[in-house]
Amino acid sequence: MSPNGLGAETSLPLSLPFSPAADRNKHPILQLLQTVLPAQGNALEIASGTGQHAAWFASHLPGWTWQPTDATADSLPSIEGYAAQLGAHNVLAPCVLDVLQQPWLSDSYSDSASEARFNAIYCANMLHISPWATTAALMQGSARHLAPGGVLITYGPYLEDGIPTAEGNLAFDASLRTQNPAWGIRRIEDVAHVAAQAGLPLRQRHALPANNLLLVWQA
Repeated sequence: MSPNGLGAETSLPLSLPFSPAADRNKHPILQLLQTVLPAQGNALEIASGTGQHAAWFASHLPGWTWQPTDATADSLPSIEGYAAQLGAHNVLAPCVLDVLQQPWLSDSYSDSASEARFNAIYCANMLHISPWATTAALMQGSARHLAPGGVLITYGPYLEDGIPTAEGNLAFDASLRTQNPAWGIRRIEDVAHVAAQAGLPLRQRHALPANNLLLVWQA
């Protein structure tokens, strides 16, 4: 499989995994991406999951090349399947990327994987279902791989000092911590601290449905 695009002979799963949440939030997120991002560029997506976002965004952002990734190879067939389903030819072949491991992109990605630069890095719903260490790793890795002026875009629920937390998010946070004590909804202030240490100040905060936020961090 070539990292430069989806192979013509990709065999699609008979039934692709489906995330109702990703299907619901893809519309409001896309509307913001269309205002935040320039007309063209290249994007790296962290924790692509089913691949619904990658296919949807790339198919509506024709000037962008989209590189989806996930921490395990199990998700890659689904990511390919959704891209093929929507005919999103600007979605590159997905690859494995664990933010806690270095280098982010293996040598098979390109001849200079460690120097790969992206105009945007997108990460949705990862920080609260992974250990806190992934937050710093995301920020540090993004700082290395963003082109000058590029942006890291994160999406998901957050806690904020001085702003009441929705009951649904409080219950969600408790549920996450029951499943894994290392998980939980993160405070924006804590995330912003490690982002600033990596050289990525918070530039934009956008409130989205279901008590989620889209945050834009500037390189």
